[in-house]
Amino acid sequence: MTFLSLILMLSPVSAFGQTMREELHRAAAGNDVAAIRTLLSQGADIEARDDRGRTALLVATHANRIDAAAALIEAGADVNAKDDINDSAYLYAGARGLIEILKLTLTHGADLKSTNRYGGTALIPAAERGHVEAVELLIAAGVDVDHVNNLGWTALLEAIILADGGPRRVEIVRQLLEAGANPRLADGDGVTPLQHARQRGYDAMVELLQAAGG
Repeated sequence: MTFLSLILMLSPVSAFGQTMREELHRAAAGNDVAAIRTLLSQGADIEARDDRGRTALLVATHANRIDAAAALIEAGADVNAKDDINDSAYLYAGARGLIEILKLTLTHGADLKSTNRYGGTALIPAAERGHVEAVELLIAAGVDVDHVNNLGWTALLEAIILADGGPRRVEIVRQLLEAGANPRLADGDGVTPLQHARQRGYDAMVELLQAAGG
């Protein structure tokens, strides 16, 4: 008898579901695929939430536990299930540039129109944080490049306004423009991407925006 089986046998019936959930989340955080499969076979709820509203998949995603995330997704975990702050495995992986998990979510039903607590798609924080490969994947998947979040900003604007103008952000600006991002789509105050880039002295971005008609 395994230690896990013993714990489950000794647990009061009323606490059974909580124990299973805690063990599943612990296995997800520890990248323990064998334990995940055992728990699911014993009836653990794959979508059970912790006190932050996170599923086991979100726990695995937060820790970038690729094997655990893959096992959970293959077992049917919802890649779009959101926690208390409106993050899902898909949105979090995109925002944090967790490429392998992002790929898994994109091939298992990621809702490209879903938004985070700021009203932004996964593409917007990926652009802002300089995750070049994540931006490339999300563009290829079909995320709206001109989606405007609650701050009045697009991915293009965030790549300029909230970044350092370095090579990764320049590459992201290039990718967005090549994907059809509108270089004239201004923020809530009417300031265009080109104006923001000029104000910050981001010459490489200025050149790209001008070439795109900004």
